[in-house]
Amino acid sequence: MTSPETPGPGEGAARIPLPPLDGSPERLEVVSAWDGGTPYQLWRPQILRPATFRPAQPSQVFAVVNQKGGAGKTTSTVELAAAWAAAGLRVRVIDGDPQEAALSAWLTPQYPDSGERHSLRSVFFDECGLAEATYPTAFERIDIIPSSLDLARVEYERPIGAEQALAAALAEEAGQPGGSPYDVTLIDSAPSLGLVTVAVLTAADKALVPVKVGGLDMRGMASLHRTIRSVQRKTNPKLAVGAVLLTAWDKSDFARQLAVKVSEDYPEAPVIPIRRSVRAAEAPVASPPQPVRLWAPGAPPAIDYDTAASLLLDRKEVAS
Repeated sequence: MTSPETPGPGEGAARIPLPPLDGSPERLEVVSAWDGGTPYQLWRPQILRPATFRPAQPSQVFAVVNQKGGAGKTTSTVELAAAWAAAGLRVRVIDGDPQEAALSAWLTPQYPDSGERHSLRSVFFDECGLAEATYPTAFERIDIIPSSLDLARVEYERPIGAEQALAAALAEEAGQPGGSPYDVTLIDSAPSLGLVTVAVLTAADKALVPVKVGGLDMRGMASLHRTIRSVQRKTNPKLAVGAVLLTAWDKSDFARQLAVKVSEDYPEAPVIPIRRSVRAAEAPVASPPQPVRLWAPGAPPAIDYDTAASLLLDRKEVAS
């Protein structure tokens, strides 16, 4: 595997290290079942880990997906990437959202001083491979394949084989001597179920589903559920739901109802509360933008995503 400290394209200045967290605030308890008889006022946030769940193996591809905007997809992508990078893993993030390219704004690519700039759109149109479209970010061990509004061309021009384009590119990379240079790839998807999102799910090993604790998000889960099951049947039989992340979690009876509902929809997946924090919401609009674990390391979401990262990927199997 390539050393995480090896300079990449456009990488001149030192990159910012992502330190481990000190364990404050208290980490969420991991349980195999919830006590449904406990009044919600006494219910504490707990991570539900099914007895059959096993952590993923490297080099894993996670798609972060929900058709509704504001669910926490980009935050989940950034924070999981930061947690794994802080643990010493080499992480690639891919911006699969043509509408806002929020991931590319948060984890800004460090482009070379000269030469053509590529993006995820370039991969879909066979203009380059994954390596040529990958750039360092300001943070150690995190690289990015960026996007911009031109990714929307994929939706209306529909290049040949678009649904399989990303999966094919990842398979080609994995087949090279030494395999993928990354321990984990995270793809932030658009708040829609269009062609690019289907391509993302077709390329993924696991889908991570952030769901904001609110009634509208719960209503939209049925359509997402159908899409995931359809992709499993038609284009990616290996796809599994890796986790459901309950973002902006606050103690309420509705939060408990939502947790129970998604655990029934996806019995194979852990359900992980991500506690609400006003301080954490400032991280993407800081100057410069930074992960929550740097901006507000004492905020509950930083520790919750760190715990989620430890649960989801078997770090013991990661090559040095």
